[in-house]
Amino acid sequence: MREQRQRQRRTTRRPACRALAALLIVCPIVACAGAPDPGYKFPEPAIPWAPLGYVCRRAQAPIAIDGTIDEAEWGGASWTDDFVDIEGAAKPPPRFRTRARMLWDETHFYVAAEMEEPRVWAKLRKRDSVIFYDNDFEVFIDPDGDTHEYYELEVNALGTEWDLLLTKPYRDDGTAIDSWDIRGLMTGIGIDGTLNDPSDTDVGWSIELAIPWAALEECAHGPAPPRDGDVWRVNFSRVEWRTEARDGEHVKLTDPETGRPLPEDNWVWSPQGLVNMHYPEMWGRVRFVDEGEGLAQARESEGGGLVGAPGDHGPDAAPEGDWLAPAEWALRTVYYRERTHHGRTGAYTDDTTALGLEDASVPTSWPPEIAVTPSTFEARVFARDGTTLSIMHDGRSWRSRSD
Repeated sequence: MREQRQRQRRTTRRPACRALAALLIVCPIVACAGAPDPGYKFPEPAIPWAPLGYVCRRAQAPIAIDGTIDEAEWGGASWTDDFVDIEGAAKPPPRFRTRARMLWDETHFYVAAEMEEPRVWAKLRKRDSVIFYDNDFEVFIDPDGDTHEYYELEVNALGTEWDLLLTKPYRDDGTAIDSWDIRGLMTGIGIDGTLNDPSDTDVGWSIELAIPWAALEECAHGPAPPRDGDVWRVNFSRVEWRTEARDGEHVKLTDPETGRPLPEDNWVWSPQGLVNMHYPEMWGRVRFVDEGEGLAQARESEGGGLVGAPGDHGPDAAPEGDWLAPAEWALRTVYYRERTHHGRTGAYTDDTTALGLEDASVPTSWPPEIAVTPSTFEARVFARDGTTLSIMHDGRSWRSRSD
């Protein structure tokens, strides 16, 4: 039986991200608290690391956010690959098609999605309800790619929104701050059929979102809007419940033994390899380009998998110019293994043999240097250009340069 996606709700005053960062530094949280378990295994993605990529073009004209996706500007934006199961190819393909498009301009990041759906329904009308209890569409954005301080937005077919700021993933004892709002968010819903009418068969529904850079800038730790060529981590998820028509309503199918709803389907753009959206290292890579030189360079990189023009698609394990990405992923495996070791023994280790680290073909030093304390670890590798790649016990990863 599938694990339920990890979710938490908090009512917290809207934070400044600098204060959040300070809190995370001075108050480290010990992973795997509790008695050691010799059989413990920290959940790791069960698929190779190959996040998808997308070249996000700049819109040259205003976009009406009405859910119809019929502006000429959208015609110049690629569709993503069709969504797949969150666990990847090991699971059956989704029953209904989902795909998305992206654009940007000086004020907003635009997302549009098209979803096949024979039964379009939604019940939740109050903002910041737990929207995935309905069928929904979800957006995840980590601007600086360190897996901390990222954004989540969920919307149902009524246009009801739930927007959250995550201090860090739940696996790292992160907090979801749902009192935080995307100020100026615009949402448009289009329905090809009839909403909440089980007597007919619908074609589907669509969504348009305009997310202000002014909101995303808060925790971006970099330019927002991005500079030409900048890459952000982004992913999309669609939650789909199995339902039947009963007494004029769409009702979730239940397990006859438990009486509880059957597990929801989770369909995503870039697969996670496990039933958990909160592994930002597995999200897709979106490169923002302007017309002209930036777009031309992006198209030249199609061999590396970035989506450039309508019809182009492919995986993006190492975005163009990001030759350090494989080393960054190798460090992520160190984090997974340290979490397993801590769960089994109650301590982190600097013994790479005990971690079972394989030789890694990476453009940096290897094995990593690992420094441990009773409650933390930091692992580092070094590149020939003076870049140091680091990761800590709480999953945060970053790059620094020596002068």
